[in-house]
This record gives sequence, structure tokens and C-alpha cells, in this order.
Amino acid sequence: MSSFITVEPSTLYIVATPIGNLGDITLRAIETLKQVDLIAAEDTRHSGLLLQHLAIQGRLFALHDHNEQQKSAVLIEKLKSGLSIALISDAGTPLINDPGYHLVKACYEQKINVVPIPGPCAAIAALCVSGLPTDRFCYEGFLPSKSKSRIDLLTQLQQETRTIVFYESTHRIMDSLNDMLTIYGADRMVVLAKELTKSWETVIHQPLGQLIAWLKIDSNRQKGEFVLIIEGFQQVEQQTLDPKAIQLLHQLQRELPLKKAAAIVAEIYGLKKNQLYQIGLTHKTAEI
Repeated sequence: MSSFITVEPSTLYIVATPIGNLGDITLRAIETLKQVDLIAAEDTRHSGLLLQHLAIQGRLFALHDHNEQQKSAVLIEKLKSGLSIALISDAGTPLINDPGYHLVKACYEQKINVVPIPGPCAAIAALCVSGLPTDRFCYEGFLPSKSKSRIDLLTQLQQETRTIVFYESTHRIMDSLNDMLTIYGADRMVVLAKELTKSWETVIHQPLGQLIAWLKIDSNRQKGEFVLIIEGFQQVEQQTLDPKAIQLLHQLQRELPLKKAAAIVAEIYGLKKNQLYQIGLTHKTAEI
């Protein structure tokens, strides 16, 4: 693997930037930002501080939600003329709930090369520490701001079996969780990841009802940038399981990762691993 990094002309680079901790930017991202002819940024003032920290003197071009469709044409012409351009957002990976879709789509229509420079993403960072299944998940971004639309969407996802990932803001976190409580019930497992990679990083793994109660204890807990990871719908019928299987599961999970313990019990008793995993999660939470 070569460490030599160079940018190509007439190429758009999608560059991920830190979501909090500035140490998370990759060497490849730094070198790309140094070498490109132009950097398209969601907020040039915000990105200017990042570039200043990295000692990069890049030319900035504003590209945000309100001007993307209009300004994409300008950037396409610059790319066709031979310039190399990096696209960055305020934090994380561009296009993941950030501008860039119209520009990338236009690049493909004009046969312009697009190259990813991967790095931080809040959704993936939260998912990988959630303790919920990660083999299948769906990302839904921010929930609608109005309660009716929010409830309609949550209802559509009520029986979604994959792990569900949402973003949420300070001023809507309690409203969204209360609507989830109405649709999903108090026992649905939720992971709240707050201020990831920052000084006040917090990851809480609790049933929905307990999570809401935890947030109400201190209003400061309701402040920050949130990722919500929702357990997928599981029709668990614990009463039909052999009590010996559940007993073995609880014994094994004291010594082994839950995923491994569930797999062993599933093989011995001919049960579903996911069903046992959910039972193990409930047991683990009850012990905390």
C-alpha cells in the first residue's frame, strides 16, 4: 500500500471531515485538501477554521442547501475546465444529511470522475458502539419537525426488523422520543449517542421508557447533537422457549460476548439467534 497521495484534474473528491475531535481527520483527507484547486464547503467560515487548524490555504466556494442546484452548474464547468475540487460539509461525510447530492449526480451525468475520501460519520460511529445488530440497518436521517408527519413516519417503520438510525437535534429530542414511545412502547431498546468524539460524548443504552426518564432528570442531558439507534421490530415469544435454553444463555453471557452466547444456544436448542440476542439484551439491561 503506497502512502503517495496525488489529486487528479477534472475530479471531484468527497472528503469526510471530523465530527468533533480534530484528530479524526485522515492523512489522505489532509493531503487532498492541500492539493485540490478548490474546496466547496457548506459553511466557508466554519470550514475556514478547520483549514486554518490544518495549515491549509485552500480556496473556498460556498455550496449549501439553499444554493446547491444553482451553484452545481458553476462547479461542473470548473471541473470540465480541468480543476480538481474537494467537497466537504460542516462535519462528517458529505451527502449524509448534508449537501452534495445534486453536484455528484451532475458529475455522473457529465462523466466527471468522483472519488470518495472516507472518514468520520456520526451514524456509523454510533451504530458500531450501539450493541444492537449491525448486519442490517436503515438510515432515516432527521425525523420530520411536525408531530403528525413524525408519527406517520414512525408508524411506517413500526415493524421494520432492521436496526433504525435517526439524527435528532436539541430542541426536538424529547418530542421525538415521546412520539416513539407512543408508537413503539416503553420496552423498545434505544441507544442515544450524544456529542460523539467531543468532550461530553455520551452513549446510553436503555429501553425507551427508561431513556426518556433519564433525560428528564437533568435538562442538560437534552442538549447536544444526537444519534438515535432504535432496535428493530422483534416478535419475541419467550414463553415458548425452553427455560433451560434461557438459563444457559444467561450463564454463557457472563463469560462470552452476547452474540457468541446466542449463537451457541441457538445451535444446541435449534432456536433463532436474533430471538436469543434480544432476550440477552433485555437481561443485560435489567442487571445494570
